[in-house]
Amino acid sequence: MTTIAPARDAFWTKISIIVGVVVCAAVAFLILGPRPEGMAGSLDVSGLPVVNASLNATTTVLLLVALGFIKARRITAHKNTMLTAFGTSTLFLVTYVIYHWFKAGPRAYVGEYREVYLVILLSHIVLAMGIVPLVLVTLYRGWSDQREKHKKLARITLPLWLYVSVTGVVIYWMLY
Repeated sequence: MTTIAPARDAFWTKISIIVGVVVCAAVAFLILGPRPEGMAGSLDVSGLPVVNASLNATTTVLLLVALGFIKARRITAHKNTMLTAFGTSTLFLVTYVIYHWFKAGPRAYVGEYREVYLVILLSHIVLAMGIVPLVLVTLYRGWSDQREKHKKLARITLPLWLYVSVTGVVIYWMLY
């Protein structure tokens, strides 16, 4: 196990949190903020919701596989799988922003379970915003071999990340 100087650890933890908050703010602005005239509908993004749901489902599977690897003490396989899950989540974020940038307005829910949908959607959005800095700090602690700190935070991050990934698929299923 590597020993990290407290000042260096605090610096990288703060950077991870700041990057996470900036990413969330940028995504919120790109989706909710003003767009240049003619952006909505200028690119066919109709296929992206299924891509996004697939990326969320892939992330879910990768997180569960990574959990299995760490329980089997296969640390290298765990690290590689977690980095891949981070990659699929990042790709999701990129395609999600592209979809909402070029799409005109959100898709309305037309099912019978509106209250259930809204609870799932709201919890998904709130936790998705919080998960970004949590994932970054957790990955940093794992990458820098701070196993006890990583393990402690991962016990919070993993279930939240799983929830966000699974509810992303559920939201897609309820909408489409």
